[in-house]
Amino acid sequence: MSKFSQKSKSKSISPNNSFEKQIVEAYSINPYEPLNIKQLCKKLGISDPSSKQIVQNFIFKLEDKKVLIPTSRSKHKLNPNLISQISTGQQIIGIVDMKASGKAYIISKDTDEDIFVSSNNTGNSFNGDTVKVQLFPKRGRHKNEGKVVEVLKRATELFVGKIEISKNFAFLIPDKAKAPNDFFIPTTKINGAKNGDKVIVKFTEWPEHAKNPFAEVVEILGKPGDNDVEMKSILAANDFPISFPKSVLELAKKIENVVSTEEIKSRRDYREIFTCTIDPEDAKDFDDALSLQKLGNGNWEVGVHIADVSYYVKKGSAIDKEAYTRGTSIYLVDRVVPMLPEQLSNLVCSLRPDEEKLTFSAVFELNDKAEIKKEWIGRTVIKSNRRYSYDEVQAMIEGAEGDEYKDLLLKLNDLSSKIREERFKKGSIAFRSQEIRFKLDENSKPIGAYVRQQKEAHKLIEDFMLLANKTIAERIGIVKGKSSKPRTFVYRIHNSPNPEKLQTFAEFIKKFGYRVSLTNRKSFVSTLNELFDEIKGKGEEHLIETIAVRTMAKAIYSTNNIGHYGLSFSYYTHFTSPIRRYPDLMVHRLIEHYLNGGASVNEAEFEEYCEHCSDMERKAVDAERESVRYKQAEFMLEKVGQEFAGVISGVSKWGVFVEIDEVKAEGLVPIASLTDDYYYLDEENYQIVGRKSNNIYRLGDAVVVFVQSVDLVKKQMEFSFIKEKY
Repeated sequence: MSKFSQKSKSKSISPNNSFEKQIVEAYSINPYEPLNIKQLCKKLGISDPSSKQIVQNFIFKLEDKKVLIPTSRSKHKLNPNLISQISTGQQIIGIVDMKASGKAYIISKDTDEDIFVSSNNTGNSFNGDTVKVQLFPKRGRHKNEGKVVEVLKRATELFVGKIEISKNFAFLIPDKAKAPNDFFIPTTKINGAKNGDKVIVKFTEWPEHAKNPFAEVVEILGKPGDNDVEMKSILAANDFPISFPKSVLELAKKIENVVSTEEIKSRRDYREIFTCTIDPEDAKDFDDALSLQKLGNGNWEVGVHIADVSYYVKKGSAIDKEAYTRGTSIYLVDRVVPMLPEQLSNLVCSLRPDEEKLTFSAVFELNDKAEIKKEWIGRTVIKSNRRYSYDEVQAMIEGAEGDEYKDLLLKLNDLSSKIREERFKKGSIAFRSQEIRFKLDENSKPIGAYVRQQKEAHKLIEDFMLLANKTIAERIGIVKGKSSKPRTFVYRIHNSPNPEKLQTFAEFIKKFGYRVSLTNRKSFVSTLNELFDEIKGKGEEHLIETIAVRTMAKAIYSTNNIGHYGLSFSYYTHFTSPIRRYPDLMVHRLIEHYLNGGASVNEAEFEEYCEHCSDMERKAVDAERESVRYKQAEFMLEKVGQEFAGVISGVSKWGVFVEIDEVKAEGLVPIASLTDDYYYLDEENYQIVGRKSNNIYRLGDAVVVFVQSVDLVKKQMEFSFIKEKY
């Protein structure tokens, strides 16, 4: 419909500036579509010849001003350079996902798809910032585009990188690729840093018309390449504090590792029942234990006992606030950065053997078929008989001699395997992941690497933890009675995967000769689990499993329960690791509150807590992966000039990515280094192809590579193919 008010079908018009603006607006409805005079007049509601002539004159004027450009003898369209200045009038709020190139995508709850923002339209925003975006007119089938018009909330004001100092000024070159802007630092604000140091800077301002943001040095980490400096850089770059405030440490030291008689009397007592912990060999924070006893009726009572952190860490205390800020413990290759001070995480709360410990427990009565007959949730006290490593328990499962509790451990394993079997029957996905581990010397330098396999001992613990988490969520989440309303709770949710991503995954594995059914969830999960069994031990196993995980939605914390797709649970939470995860601590407090008859807590408040914890969990995963990449690069640094077997893990217009079998380190074979032919990217078939030779480098191919170079600071490696061994 025309934007002009009309008394009749057509009207005469007189030239004026506002009319010129209306012509531009008509073109901006679809700025990428050329219009001739007839099409333009139709949009304006004009039909009389004299008015058409006026429109034509204005088109010529706008062409002279380079507002309109001719596309043919009779058609014009808006100058593409001006499109970014035109908006639809619609604004959305979202989070900036910045790319290394400077372009960004805005992730918003207000849109079904991300909003693309070109590098010249990101304004003064940084990665992770909450921003207001002005949307541009949609270009046919292209993605939505927009321009950042306001930064509403900074994700962080601290940035990490290497400082380069000249006579009159300095710049910070950020470590993070998602921080594409260097920071200008006045020489008065370098605060003792030396040229080339790794430092932390604080963003101060971004003056209008300035190309770079301004910052000042707030902490000097040391020289790049030093292990401790690099690990601290990774922590700081992902918004984790390097150390605890002194006030928090002092408060923690005042908490004694003693359980009072009065507190024991108020709890169910498991001190005389066999109880143990099973953890990695180097673990120090034991936050879960299992107990087992045979009942008089022939059934088995299994207790899942979790460290009662909420007893010691009160909501709103300085320790609690610090734990919430961190959100989670971080497990770097050479260290654990705990959520709680070590006085709590490794001593007071840790379920160490032969010590009385306060716990929050889910207790189950099971028959020999592992069918649940009774369950109980409440506060307990335990005294662990033994601390086992996974390797010790696995050895007993495989037939090795053990200690006096071997039969009980084997019974726990028998019950867990039956619980697991039932879970998979009900549609749980059998995700497997390969976890790289390093052997470090006394200076934390990697001297060896291996892939940790998940065995029965790991699954034993996992099965009972999943059972406890599911039971807790059901106890709070399931509403009894039509008039009752669900109580606000912290759930661990996992949405169903995007259908387009599933289709892409199905097409991808088809290239390897595999298939999955997308008919419905049941058939998909069944065929996916069959796929995992089929690829076990094959060269493409890790590649396919990794892409399968990436195809899935990410699990997050939320008060809005939608169930857990991967586990096929309608109700699921995290209850079992309050020493290292803040959501578990919240869950413990909520359970106590509701078991004592408390009213439902504020949903909006807890949803905000959930969003923060999900965000910190994501950052912790990023930090952990970065530390692995650093150690991989450090391990490979001394392997320059050597040959390694690997598998092609990615292809792009830049080259071929190869993952080395031994250490799972990924490096790039630049396409420019392939001088035997001119190679082009065949994206649809995940390969690059030589134009003359038809030689193919395809995703999943086994190859042998030569290590050309390693950039330790950037954690990047460059390889070349060994032609005669390909």
